[in-house]
Amino acid sequence: MSRQDRADALDAELTTRPLPPAAVSVLGEWLAGTGAPYARGTGAHAVSFAPERWSSVPAWPASAAPAAGPLSRARVTDAVREAVRDGRWAEALAVPYAWGHGGTGYGPHRLRKILAAPHAPRALAEAASVLGEDGPVEAYRVLRGAVKGLGPAFFTKFLYFVDQAADAPVTPRTPAAPRASATPRASATPRASAAPRASAAPRGLVLDRKVARVVRAHATRVGREARLPGAAGTAAWIWSDGGWTEHRYAVYLRWVAHASGQLASAGIGWPEDSPDLLELALFSDIWDPAR
Repeated sequence: MSRQDRADALDAELTTRPLPPAAVSVLGEWLAGTGAPYARGTGAHAVSFAPERWSSVPAWPASAAPAAGPLSRARVTDAVREAVRDGRWAEALAVPYAWGHGGTGYGPHRLRKILAAPHAPRALAEAASVLGEDGPVEAYRVLRGAVKGLGPAFFTKFLYFVDQAADAPVTPRTPAAPRASATPRASATPRASAAPRASAAPRGLVLDRKVARVVRAHATRVGREARLPGAAGTAAWIWSDGGWTEHRYAVYLRWVAHASGQLASAGIGWPEDSPDLLELALFSDIWDPAR
Protein backbone atom coordinates (compact mmCIF):
# COMPACT_ATOMS: atom_id res chain seq x y z
CA MET A 1 0.00 0.00 0.00
CA SER A 2 1.49 3.33 -1.10
CA ARG A 3 1.53 6.43 1.04
CA GLN A 4 -1.33 7.92 -0.96
CA ASP A 5 -3.30 4.68 -0.67
CA ARG A 6 -2.92 4.85 3.10
CA ALA A 7 -4.10 8.46 3.07
CA ASP A 8 -7.15 7.58 0.97
CA ALA A 9 -8.00 4.67 3.26
CA LEU A 10 -7.74 6.88 6.33
CA ASP A 11 -9.93 9.56 4.73
CA ALA A 12 -12.57 6.94 3.95
CA GLU A 13 -12.61 5.74 7.55
CA LEU A 14 -12.61 9.25 8.96
CA THR A 15 -15.58 10.47 6.92
CA THR A 16 -17.76 7.43 7.58
CA ARG A 17 -17.04 6.30 11.14
CA PRO A 18 -19.10 7.86 13.93
CA LEU A 19 -17.61 10.02 16.62
CA PRO A 20 -16.78 8.02 19.75
CA PRO A 21 -19.33 8.16 22.62
CA ALA A 22 -16.87 10.18 24.72
CA ALA A 23 -16.80 12.92 22.07
CA VAL A 24 -20.59 13.07 21.85
CA SER A 25 -20.78 13.27 25.64
CA VAL A 26 -18.24 16.05 26.10
CA LEU A 27 -19.64 18.09 23.21
CA GLY A 28 -23.16 17.71 24.60
CA GLU A 29 -22.00 18.86 28.03
CA TRP A 30 -20.32 21.88 26.48
CA LEU A 31 -23.46 22.80 24.53
CA ALA A 32 -25.54 22.56 27.69
CA GLY A 33 -23.04 24.68 29.61
CA THR A 34 -20.59 27.29 28.34
CA GLY A 35 -21.54 26.58 24.72
CA ALA A 36 -25.25 27.29 25.29
CA PRO A 37 -25.06 30.84 23.81
CA TYR A 38 -24.16 29.25 20.45
CA ALA A 39 -27.00 26.74 20.28
CA ARG A 40 -28.94 29.03 17.92
CA GLY A 41 -25.91 30.23 16.01
CA THR A 42 -22.27 31.07 16.51
CA GLY A 43 -22.69 34.80 15.94
CA ALA A 44 -22.17 35.58 19.63
CA HIS A 45 -18.73 33.99 19.66
CA ALA A 46 -16.25 36.84 20.07
CA VAL A 47 -12.51 37.33 20.39
CA SER A 48 -10.51 40.02 22.15
CA PHE A 49 -9.89 42.99 19.89
CA ALA A 50 -7.87 46.21 20.02
CA PRO A 51 -9.21 48.46 17.22
CA GLU A 52 -6.47 51.04 17.65
CA ARG A 53 -4.01 48.47 16.28
CA TRP A 54 -5.97 48.15 13.05
CA SER A 55 -7.16 51.70 12.38
CA SER A 56 -3.99 52.52 10.43
CA VAL A 57 -4.64 49.75 7.91
CA PRO A 58 -5.94 51.52 4.76
CA ALA A 59 -8.64 48.90 4.23
CA TRP A 60 -10.01 49.11 7.77
CA PRO A 61 -13.71 50.19 7.80
CA ALA A 62 -14.82 52.55 10.58
CA SER A 63 -18.10 50.65 10.96
CA ALA A 64 -16.52 47.23 11.38
CA ALA A 65 -16.54 46.92 15.14
CA PRO A 66 -17.23 48.63 18.44
CA ALA A 67 -14.72 51.21 19.64
CA ALA A 68 -13.25 48.62 21.98
CA GLY A 69 -13.94 45.20 23.39
CA PRO A 70 -14.58 41.83 21.77
CA LEU A 71 -15.23 41.32 18.08
CA SER A 72 -18.04 38.83 17.44
CA ARG A 73 -18.70 36.63 14.44
CA ALA A 74 -21.99 38.47 13.94
CA ARG A 75 -20.27 41.84 13.64
CA VAL A 76 -17.65 40.45 11.29
CA THR A 77 -20.43 39.02 9.14
CA ASP A 78 -22.15 42.42 9.01
CA ALA A 79 -18.92 44.17 8.04
CA VAL A 80 -18.18 41.62 5.33
CA ARG A 81 -21.71 41.89 3.94
CA GLU A 82 -21.33 45.66 3.55
CA ALA A 83 -17.90 45.34 1.97
CA VAL A 84 -19.02 42.64 -0.48
CA ARG A 85 -22.10 44.66 -1.42
CA ASP A 86 -19.92 47.62 -2.40
CA GLY A 87 -17.12 45.61 -3.96
CA ARG A 88 -14.57 46.62 -1.31
CA TRP A 89 -12.63 43.39 -1.28
CA ALA A 90 -9.71 44.56 0.84
CA GLU A 91 -12.21 45.45 3.59
CA ALA A 92 -13.93 42.09 3.17
CA LEU A 93 -10.63 40.44 4.06
CA ALA A 94 -9.45 42.94 6.69
CA VAL A 95 -12.14 42.35 9.30
CA PRO A 96 -12.02 38.50 9.25
CA TYR A 97 -8.23 38.80 9.30
CA ALA A 98 -8.38 40.96 12.44
CA TRP A 99 -10.88 38.56 14.01
CA GLY A 100 -8.51 35.71 13.32
CA HIS A 101 -5.60 37.46 15.01
CA GLY A 102 -7.64 38.51 18.03
CA GLY A 103 -5.59 40.46 20.55
CA THR A 104 -2.18 39.80 18.99
CA GLY A 105 -0.26 42.83 17.84
CA TYR A 106 1.47 41.66 14.65
CA GLY A 107 -1.56 41.18 12.41
CA PRO A 108 -1.83 44.70 10.93
CA HIS A 109 1.70 44.63 9.55
CA ARG A 110 1.08 41.28 7.89
CA LEU A 111 -2.23 42.46 6.45
CA ARG A 112 -0.64 45.56 4.93
CA LYS A 113 1.91 43.36 3.14
CA ILE A 114 -0.85 41.08 1.83
CA LEU A 115 -2.97 43.95 0.55
CA ALA A 116 0.06 45.59 -1.07
CA ALA A 117 -0.18 42.98 -3.82
CA PRO A 118 -1.99 44.73 -6.70
CA HIS A 119 -3.87 41.57 -7.64
CA ALA A 120 -5.17 40.81 -4.13
CA PRO A 121 -8.61 42.46 -4.52
CA ARG A 122 -9.19 40.71 -7.83
CA ALA A 123 -8.26 37.31 -6.35
CA LEU A 124 -10.64 37.86 -3.43
CA ALA A 125 -13.41 38.96 -5.79
CA GLU A 126 -12.94 35.90 -7.97
CA ALA A 127 -12.97 33.57 -4.96
CA ALA A 128 -16.20 35.14 -3.65
CA SER A 129 -17.85 34.72 -7.04
CA VAL A 130 -16.74 31.09 -7.30
CA LEU A 131 -17.89 30.47 -3.73
CA GLY A 132 -21.43 31.49 -4.61
CA GLU A 133 -21.51 29.55 -7.86
CA ASP A 134 -19.44 26.42 -7.22
CA GLY A 135 -18.95 26.17 -3.47
CA PRO A 136 -16.10 26.52 -0.97
CA VAL A 137 -13.75 23.87 -2.33
CA GLU A 138 -13.48 25.56 -5.73
CA ALA A 139 -13.16 28.95 -4.01
CA TYR A 140 -10.35 27.48 -1.89
CA ARG A 141 -8.65 26.40 -5.11
CA VAL A 142 -8.79 29.99 -6.39
CA LEU A 143 -7.11 31.44 -3.30
CA ARG A 144 -4.55 28.74 -2.59
CA GLY A 145 -1.20 30.33 -3.40
CA ALA A 146 -2.85 33.30 -5.12
CA VAL A 147 -1.65 36.06 -2.79
CA LYS A 148 1.72 35.97 -1.05
CA GLY A 149 1.35 35.78 2.72
CA LEU A 150 -2.34 34.83 2.65
CA GLY A 151 -2.48 31.18 3.69
CA PRO A 152 -5.46 28.88 4.22
CA ALA A 153 -5.76 29.57 7.95
CA PHE A 154 -6.83 33.11 7.06
CA PHE A 155 -8.36 32.86 3.61
CA THR A 156 -10.74 30.18 4.90
CA LYS A 157 -11.89 32.80 7.42
CA PHE A 158 -12.60 35.09 4.48
CA LEU A 159 -14.54 32.34 2.72
CA TYR A 160 -16.45 31.47 5.90
CA PHE A 161 -17.62 35.02 6.51
CA VAL A 162 -18.46 35.73 2.87
CA ASP A 163 -20.58 32.57 2.92
CA GLN A 164 -22.24 33.60 6.19
CA ALA A 165 -22.89 37.09 4.86
CA ALA A 166 -24.85 35.70 1.92
CA ASP A 167 -27.84 34.77 4.05
CA ALA A 168 -27.30 35.85 7.68
CA PRO A 169 -29.61 38.44 9.27
CA VAL A 170 -28.14 41.86 9.93
CA THR A 171 -27.02 42.57 13.51
CA PRO A 172 -28.49 45.89 14.71
CA ARG A 173 -25.88 48.49 15.56
CA THR A 174 -25.43 52.25 15.71
CA PRO A 175 -24.48 53.59 12.27
CA ALA A 176 -20.94 54.94 12.05
CA ALA A 177 -19.63 57.78 9.96
CA PRO A 178 -18.11 56.71 6.63
CA ARG A 179 -14.35 56.79 6.14
CA ALA A 180 -12.89 59.82 4.47
CA SER A 181 -11.37 57.71 1.70
CA ALA A 182 -12.88 54.46 0.50
CA THR A 183 -10.84 51.44 -0.42
CA PRO A 184 -10.59 51.09 -4.21
CA ARG A 185 -12.82 48.44 -5.69
CA ALA A 186 -11.59 45.56 -7.74
CA SER A 187 -12.14 46.20 -11.45
CA ALA A 188 -14.07 42.96 -11.80
CA THR A 189 -16.70 42.69 -9.08
CA PRO A 190 -18.91 39.58 -8.76
CA ARG A 191 -22.48 39.69 -7.60
CA ALA A 192 -22.69 41.56 -4.32
CA SER A 193 -24.67 38.89 -2.53
CA ALA A 194 -24.98 35.42 -3.96
CA ALA A 195 -28.15 33.46 -3.28
CA PRO A 196 -27.75 30.87 -0.51
CA ARG A 197 -26.90 27.42 -1.76
CA ALA A 198 -29.08 24.41 -1.12
CA SER A 199 -28.86 23.08 2.42
CA ALA A 200 -27.21 19.89 1.16
CA ALA A 201 -24.31 21.89 -0.27
CA PRO A 202 -21.26 22.39 1.98
CA ARG A 203 -20.69 25.74 3.62
CA GLY A 204 -17.31 27.39 3.89
CA LEU A 205 -15.62 26.72 7.23
CA VAL A 206 -12.47 27.91 8.95
CA LEU A 207 -9.56 25.48 8.82
CA ASP A 208 -6.55 26.54 10.83
CA ARG A 209 -3.74 24.89 12.76
CA LYS A 210 -5.71 24.41 15.98
CA VAL A 211 -8.59 22.70 14.20
CA ALA A 212 -6.27 20.60 12.05
CA ARG A 213 -4.48 19.29 15.12
CA VAL A 214 -7.76 18.06 16.64
CA VAL A 215 -8.68 16.35 13.37
CA ARG A 216 -5.18 14.84 13.21
CA ALA A 217 -5.54 13.33 16.67
CA HIS A 218 -8.97 11.96 15.80
CA ALA A 219 -7.74 10.58 12.47
CA THR A 220 -4.87 8.85 14.25
CA ARG A 221 -7.28 7.16 16.61
CA VAL A 222 -9.64 6.19 13.79
CA GLY A 223 -6.79 4.71 11.77
CA ARG A 224 -5.56 2.64 14.67
CA GLU A 225 -9.06 1.35 15.41
CA ALA A 226 -9.41 0.42 11.72
CA ARG A 227 -5.98 -1.26 11.91
CA LEU A 228 -4.60 0.79 9.06
CA PRO A 229 -0.81 0.59 8.74
CA GLY A 230 1.12 3.66 9.83
CA ALA A 231 -1.99 5.52 11.00
CA ALA A 232 -0.16 8.09 13.12
CA GLY A 233 2.35 8.94 10.38
CA THR A 234 -0.35 9.16 7.74
CA ALA A 235 -2.50 11.43 9.90
CA ALA A 236 0.48 13.68 10.63
CA TRP A 237 1.19 13.95 6.90
CA ILE A 238 -2.31 14.76 5.68
CA TRP A 239 -3.38 16.87 8.68
CA SER A 240 -0.21 18.91 8.99
CA ASP A 241 -0.11 22.40 10.52
CA GLY A 242 -0.70 24.19 7.22
CA GLY A 243 -0.45 24.14 3.45
CA TRP A 244 -3.54 22.00 2.97
CA THR A 245 -4.67 21.25 -0.56
CA GLU A 246 -8.21 21.81 -1.78
CA HIS A 247 -8.67 18.04 -1.58
CA ARG A 248 -7.78 18.16 2.12
CA TYR A 249 -10.24 21.02 2.61
CA ALA A 250 -12.94 18.96 0.89
CA VAL A 251 -12.26 16.02 3.21
CA TYR A 252 -12.46 18.37 6.19
CA LEU A 253 -15.84 19.72 5.08
CA ARG A 254 -17.17 16.20 4.51
CA TRP A 255 -16.00 15.05 7.93
CA VAL A 256 -17.50 18.06 9.71
CA ALA A 257 -20.82 17.53 7.91
CA HIS A 258 -20.81 13.85 8.83
CA ALA A 259 -19.93 14.48 12.48
CA SER A 260 -22.41 17.35 12.79
CA GLY A 261 -25.18 15.14 11.46
CA GLN A 262 -24.35 12.50 14.04
CA LEU A 263 -24.39 15.07 16.84
CA ALA A 264 -27.73 16.50 15.68
CA SER A 265 -29.32 13.05 15.93
CA ALA A 266 -27.67 12.10 19.25
CA GLY A 267 -30.34 13.61 21.51
CA ILE A 268 -27.98 16.16 23.08
CA GLY A 269 -29.69 19.26 21.72
CA TRP A 270 -27.15 19.80 18.95
CA PRO A 271 -28.80 21.94 16.24
CA GLU A 272 -29.12 20.69 12.68
CA ASP A 273 -27.20 22.30 9.83
CA SER A 274 -24.60 23.87 12.14
CA PRO A 275 -21.15 22.78 10.96
CA ASP A 276 -19.53 25.94 12.26
CA LEU A 277 -20.66 25.03 15.78
CA LEU A 278 -18.44 21.96 15.62
CA GLU A 279 -15.61 24.03 14.16
CA LEU A 280 -15.95 26.42 17.10
CA ALA A 281 -15.89 23.53 19.58
CA LEU A 282 -12.76 22.09 17.98
CA PHE A 283 -11.03 25.48 18.00
CA SER A 284 -11.98 25.95 21.65
CA ASP A 285 -10.33 22.65 22.67
CA ILE A 286 -13.61 21.22 23.95
CA TRP A 287 -12.75 17.71 22.80
CA ASP A 288 -9.35 16.04 22.91
CA PRO A 289 -9.45 12.86 20.79
CA ALA A 290 -6.17 11.69 22.30
CA ARG A 291 -7.74 11.17 25.72
